[in-house]
Amino acid sequence: MPQANDSINAPFYLSGLARLDQTIQREIDAGHIPGATLLLERGGVVAHEKAYGRQSPDSTTPMATDTIFRIYSMTKPIVSVAIMMLAEQGRLLISDPVSRYFPELARLQVATEHLAADGSRSLTLAPCTREMTIQDLLRHTAGLTYGIFGESTLVKQAYLDSGIEGRQITNAGLVDCLSRLPLAFQPGSNWDYSRATDLLGALLEKISGQSLDVHLQEQIFAPLQMPDTGFWVAADQQHRMAQPFPIDPVTQQAVRLLDGRSRPEFLSGGGGLLSTARDYLRFARLLRNGGELDGVRLLSRKTIAFMTSDHLAGIPGATSGAAYLPGAGYGFGLGFAVRNTVGGAPTPGSVGDFLWSGLAGTYFWIDPQEDLIAIWLMQAPEQRDRFRQLVRNLVHASLT
Repeated sequence: MPQANDSINAPFYLSGLARLDQTIQREIDAGHIPGATLLLERGGVVAHEKAYGRQSPDSTTPMATDTIFRIYSMTKPIVSVAIMMLAEQGRLLISDPVSRYFPELARLQVATEHLAADGSRSLTLAPCTREMTIQDLLRHTAGLTYGIFGESTLVKQAYLDSGIEGRQITNAGLVDCLSRLPLAFQPGSNWDYSRATDLLGALLEKISGQSLDVHLQEQIFAPLQMPDTGFWVAADQQHRMAQPFPIDPVTQQAVRLLDGRSRPEFLSGGGGLLSTARDYLRFARLLRNGGELDGVRLLSRKTIAFMTSDHLAGIPGATSGAAYLPGAGYGFGLGFAVRNTVGGAPTPGSVGDFLWSGLAGTYFWIDPQEDLIAIWLMQAPEQRDRFRQLVRNLVHASLT
């Protein structure tokens, strides 16, 4: 039952928010994270905006609600929106083969790994039964992978050996590397978290004739009034950047994040942006409002609905296994995990809620049924899985 100080018409129980704040502060006091920022909007109103702890573990500067964070893969939904904007302008079809724009990707081969009796591993290569499409890139069914995530395979080792995982590559170099690497599976047959959205960033550059930073600034950040979002932070604003513990206090693993203080060689469409809670709220509101914000329309209502629908239906086995990051209860749309069932997942939610997260611990979700936007930002990659569940549980427990 709500306590006496809880308004029955408020979007959150005050007692629930107090418990949430106390729990996060307890985690900070225990030395698990330096600090974090949380922003909750319900019914179009910011109902809770809180900065916890310190901006940097070696400073007394308190965390602020305008602190800048490396958001890593929360870049992916933004780049996916930029791609769908081109689709609405008639400049591409998401059914187009990627080789229409990058001919060097036309004859990729698919690797199958074999384990011999002596424990040695080898690869055999076979032609693709069909080419990867832009839709495959948007939903991570292109046959691409990451070398740095998931259980090691010979294909993932080939990624590591190629240098594609380095920060000195360019988007043109990314395409060249991918043209010489085998696919992990046949396009359209499985889901695997991958370099697909980085390739979408390269595609944006190819079609627009602009570098990715300029294109996103002109097409999304400026129209949505997101002044603190970009691939690096200007010198006079770097005092606002959140910093991690150099060694994670729980796992004792070294923490190495993007520098973020100068223009990178690689403008990563899959994970290169920095942003603030308020900036990302602007983007999230666009999604929640069906493609429009404050009189600025970037996408149609139907396109947003299309993007936030499950695009893995009909691909047997795509959502099974430990490597399926959205997890139980979720499918995947065009840039987002999309909830299919109330049960199954380890956290509460609603059918139709959609979300994504970032390597350094950032996380957002949008629940249209509850008219809820939640944005959690921290810089603690080794703690990201636990805090995603913890924060989500506490937020849902606070809903009136």
